[in-house]
Amino acid sequence: MIRPRRSLLFMPGSNPRALEKARILPADGVILDLEDSVAPDAKAMARDRIASAIAAGGFGRREVLIRINAPDSPWWIDDIAMAAKARPDGILVPKISSVEDLSAIADRLGDIGADRSIRVWAMIETARAVLHAEELASSSRDSEMRLAGFVFGPNDISRETRIRMQPGRAAMLAMITHCILATRLHGLEILDGPYSDFSNVDGFAQECAQGRDLGFDGKTLIHPGQIEVCNAIFTPPAEEVAHARRVIAAFQRPENASRGAIQLDGQMVERLHADMAKRTIAIADAIAAMAT
Repeated sequence: MIRPRRSLLFMPGSNPRALEKARILPADGVILDLEDSVAPDAKAMARDRIASAIAAGGFGRREVLIRINAPDSPWWIDDIAMAAKARPDGILVPKISSVEDLSAIADRLGDIGADRSIRVWAMIETARAVLHAEELASSSRDSEMRLAGFVFGPNDISRETRIRMQPGRAAMLAMITHCILATRLHGLEILDGPYSDFSNVDGFAQECAQGRDLGFDGKTLIHPGQIEVCNAIFTPPAEEVAHARRVIAAFQRPENASRGAIQLDGQMVERLHADMAKRTIAIADAIAAMAT
């Protein structure tokens, strides 16, 4: 089943007001954070608050992820133990750079008997991770890895590589495309990283549109004010959905049952367009279901 992931909002796990607000915001998902937004002396408190928030429920159809601390930190073992008991939809792991990192996460989840429904998302935010994106994605062939997809992390990549974050991200396009190709090769999802200047509405909208056109499934966000714009840009336009339905209907006609290509609305349409149309319709229907 296709799940909309247009917008996933980071919410600090140490902030009870943010955790409460996460239940009513129109994001497709929330990422309850234990890493960057939580000070070292507040990690244990944040774990308790996230566990209580998930136990209380009320998130509706929103996907709930927990971002744990990196595998080279002193907190990740306790983070995973809490996540296993809380049973979110998934855990987001920062600073994943190798298959060994993913194996360490998978082994720990297996050792503590974490429910099989908990998936793993890898943050791609190091030079090594980008260079080995296909190797990381290929590990999803092992179901024990639980790998669902990537989150591209431009800010940390910029810090490590000294590639400057400029409007349009021209210097990063090759890396972004490489990571997207790796996920598609192995049937995974991939989300764009956050846009830090949340007061720049036009710049944010342009980056959302760029991410959509590059092939990202959605975008991670750092401010509730970004949700509406992000959702609108990653939602298939009504005319695109209507055209997709016409494509499917046309290929379902008896006279087209054995044809590989047909004419529709003055254009040549092939079976591959029908496959694309099915996904467009599935996404549109899933988005509509989120609103009910």
